[in-house]
Amino acid sequence: MFFPKIPTVGGDRIAALVRVLVVDDYEPFRRFICSTLERRADLQIVGQALDGIQAVQKAEELQPDLIVLDIGLPKVNGIEAARQIRKLSPQSKILILTQESSADVADEALSAGALGYVVKAHAARELLTAVEAVCQGRMFVSGVISDRDCGRTADANAPANPACDDASLSQSPEKREIAGSHEVQFYPDDEAFVVGFAYSVKAALQAGNAVIVAATESHTKGLLRRLREHEVDYAAAMEQGRFLSLDVIETLSAFMVNGQPDPVRFFRVVGGLITTAARSAGKRSRVVVCGECASILWAQGNADAAIQVERFCNQLNKRFGATILCGFSLSSFYREEDMQVFQRICSEA
Repeated sequence: MFFPKIPTVGGDRIAALVRVLVVDDYEPFRRFICSTLERRADLQIVGQALDGIQAVQKAEELQPDLIVLDIGLPKVNGIEAARQIRKLSPQSKILILTQESSADVADEALSAGALGYVVKAHAARELLTAVEAVCQGRMFVSGVISDRDCGRTADANAPANPACDDASLSQSPEKREIAGSHEVQFYPDDEAFVVGFAYSVKAALQAGNAVIVAATESHTKGLLRRLREHEVDYAAAMEQGRFLSLDVIETLSAFMVNGQPDPVRFFRVVGGLITTAARSAGKRSRVVVCGECASILWAQGNADAAIQVERFCNQLNKRFGATILCGFSLSSFYREEDMQVFQRICSEA
């Protein structure tokens, strides 16, 4: 048996299965969660909910052993739902599964009673591991967050985070080398896409970093409008060379050959842009790349090319230490084959 047997709520009997309630308002991703969990014979999906109110109601009704809970839910958000669930179904263990990769949001969710926190972009490789840990009563925090935040209180039995050793903590911020990251974010619609990119661009520019955006014309217009609304002086950053806004179709044409990304062209074009932006920002700054090249290839039906671009982004991250955010629209993830490619894309981040 992969997971430990969990005591039932009312007595000494032992439940043979881990009974799971899945809560996510986006049907394609909810199907992905269920299909991933159903790979384990010892996990039983006993209910699904589409919003925070349903989550609380079904948790009270079903008293599940485990609740996989999104944060961005209609009516009542996942964090507030978790607080209510802890009172109504105290034996249920809560695993947050969300696109939010902020350490502050993760802290809030854990403080609300969640025992695990997984970022959706890493669900393909982390979800079952997180479920195992949470079912055993151990805390699990997505690697993309725990690697950034060494101050988080962790379970005493959990493996130590090598990024948080004494040598690392003893270095001053000025001397400590900051590694980049490669993240994949999935957005339910265009508005969410623009909001997600705008958040990353605003944070990067205000921190004095350089930003490269490769997006469609409509997404770029929405992004710039939102930056103006939040009083971000992106025009000044453009003049300084710290903000490069590129058309994604033109960017793709610069490195695609016969329907596939050419590695030599890719690293010459994108690597050259990162190098130029880094020089404009200064030595102590980072380059943040927000793009939807792989998403466009996906939409064109070229899944293999999309996955190859994600692999190249991993190499860019290692070579340049850049922070890379690849945005995808979830509107395409409806067919069974889409779910398989979804998992392959997540595994590259």
